[in-house]
Amino acid sequence: MKIKILIGIFWALIITSCADKAKNESADGTQDHLMYATIWFQRSPEMKALYYQGYNLASMRVAEFVKQKSAKPKAVVVDIDETMLDNSPFEAQEIIDNKGFTPELWKKWSAMAKAKALPGAVAFTHVCDSLGVQVIYISNRKVSEVDVTVKNLDSLGFSFARKENMIFKEDVSSKKSRRDKISEKFEIVLLIGDNLNDLSEVFENRGLDWGTSVVEQNRKEFGNRFIVLPNPMYGDWEKNIFSSKDTLNEKQKRAARLKVISGI
Repeated sequence: MKIKILIGIFWALIITSCADKAKNESADGTQDHLMYATIWFQRSPEMKALYYQGYNLASMRVAEFVKQKSAKPKAVVVDIDETMLDNSPFEAQEIIDNKGFTPELWKKWSAMAKAKALPGAVAFTHVCDSLGVQVIYISNRKVSEVDVTVKNLDSLGFSFARKENMIFKEDVSSKKSRRDKISEKFEIVLLIGDNLNDLSEVFENRGLDWGTSVVEQNRKEFGNRFIVLPNPMYGDWEKNIFSSKDTLNEKQKRAARLKVISGI
């Protein structure tokens, strides 16, 4: 009888140990690193204030630019995701489901056309429209997503929510060639985005200093021709954390994140 009890205790310990190990392994692969950033984006009044601040300033800059004579009609170039549309529910679902980003999951989300407008975004497009300035949407959404994106923007009351104002990704992520194409017809007076790459190609090669030196070199353009909006959830800034992002598992990514934090 004692032997049976001991064997039972032994197997109970093994099962508990395995369960703890599985729990720890699951924790290693969580999307919890997104949690605070996503909560901040969805709930903090500071986030809303920053978006209103950005679009208030953008409206003032456009009003000033229209007073200047130009050979071409004027246009404002804007990004879409986390600039015009709020995709934080997608990030939140990654946390809830404990699943990282995949093109398939993103396609499901964008097809819903349920993203909400970000604070001040719709009103800004109306300001541009009233001043005779085109709004051109340059996005790294795929060309196949144009229709659902137009549907989403139009349902929220955005001005210029039409196919001809959408320039989406075909082959490359860089937006330089697409901005150049717009410049053939329009004078781009203002660029707005949550990623520095939305504003100029000079920010694409950030170097070991995360692009800080490039920002310093262009500091006079921020609030002038460049408007940057807050997005702590994702962006090209992440690339400096991981030397080989596609090959790292979640545990290795967590270790890489810890290495770039500066403590006391």
